Amino acid sequence: MPDLIGLGLSSKPREAAAHTLVNHSRWVGELIDGLDLGPVVFVGQDWGGPIGLHALAARPGRTRGLVLMNTVASPPRAGFKPTLFHRFAHARGPSDVAFRLLGFPQTALWSAQGDRRSISGEVARAYRWPLAGRSNNVAPLALARMVPNGPAHPSIEALAACQAFVEGWRGPAALVWGDRDPILGSVVTWMARLLPQATVAHTPAGHFLQEEVPDVIADAIARVAAEPSGELAASSLGP
Repeated sequence: MPDLIGLGLSSKPREAAAHTLVNHSRWVGELIDGLDLGPVVFVGQDWGGPIGLHALAARPGRTRGLVLMNTVASPPRAGFKPTLFHRFAHARGPSDVAFRLLGFPQTALWSAQGDRRSISGEVARAYRWPLAGRSNNVAPLALARMVPNGPAHPSIEALAACQAFVEGWRGPAALVWGDRDPILGSVVTWMARLLPQATVAHTPAGHFLQEEVPDVIADAIARVAAEPSGELAASSLGP
């Protein structure tokens, strides 16, 4: 369960330009290769979803199953309008002050939860602590700006590769969703279309559903891990 570069206790590049979907995919891919992982049941949430999917798309045979939670796996569809959060993130100036000087959104993660008490006290401090100081808090704003705000955004091509990988996946899959997520709660319908074989567990959790429904997530991982892998499922269909 690695911290993404720029977050947790991982290295923290000081240049926001380092944070691209392709770069994050490359960093995670190097971890996969270095540890010789696979086939793996990949579990992805938020940006971890497309970052891991993009890395696995370039590594055939490394995937055994998919468990995706409150994430995206494709470019924005026609008519897409960025959320208020992401429109604010792309507003140069005000967002720099809020993210870099005032510690947003770490100071308000509770507001994206179904149970707002799930990120409070020591848990809330644990989210804030690794990003304390301006030299450590580049990633939150940079990652928010990785979300496309138009057809020319640099994340589009990599997200298209994620969609192709997910739509071509025929192995076991599960979606575990926090329906009270104000940012990605409604995306589950589209994700279920991309992964029609996936089981879907709707929960009353919010964005950081690992803090609210860990048992539901663990059950989904165990079920996917117990199923035949995508390669085995394909071979069972005959030559």
